Amino acid sequence: MRVPNSVVLPVGTHVDCCQKEDVEVKRRDITAKIVAMLAERKSNLAHFIDNLEGSEEPEFYVDQWERLKEMESCTLTILNLVAVNCTDYCDIKKLEATILEHVKNEELFPEVTRVLPPVYRQVEAAIVDIAQSEEMAGHGMMDLQYLLSKLCQWKHLANLGRELLQDILRYLHRIGLVVWYEEIKHLESTVFLQPTFLITMFKLLVRYRLVQQLESIS
Repeated sequence: MRVPNSVVLPVGTHVDCCQKEDVEVKRRDITAKIVAMLAERKSNLAHFIDNLEGSEEPEFYVDQWERLKEMESCTLTILNLVAVNCTDYCDIKKLEATILEHVKNEELFPEVTRVLPPVYRQVEAAIVDIAQSEEMAGHGMMDLQYLLSKLCQWKHLANLGRELLQDILRYLHRIGLVVWYEEIKHLESTVFLQPTFLITMFKLLVRYRLVQQLESIS
């Protein structure tokens, strides 16, 4: 809701736990809740803005007013919900095809046809090689400066600078090839070259019915 021109694809899982006739009912219910949530957000923002504009000394609240107006201008596109059975490979492929279809839609993503500089592809290919090398630790974590030094060993990347690498890492983070939490102080110097490791860790920590599973242990 805070990112300009966001596109959201709702995905309903655990279809296998529902009766066939319930799926469409739940789909309509979820869609209605999303519409209501967006309407409430719009109403709340308008209310907060009116309060600031109607205050006795509005000049003291200019920063808050500007932030609220910026949030109010953020459009949010909600695509049709996709219901999937995560235990069915065909459903996973259907979800994958749906995502790719939307991503290639230039109306939703105008920058999809933007041509990247060759160095982006070169760094991407080099990072894939590093991540798949035998010397890479299983957790796939690497210090940002050390990664830069490794990349500079490639002849065509010898002049790669830290600032350009950071720009490329932002792009690779957006497409999911790496994970780089530059906004988190304690993690800004760490690059996760193997995001699947993080997924595995999260699955161990955040689990469905975790409380019930723990309570069942004597």
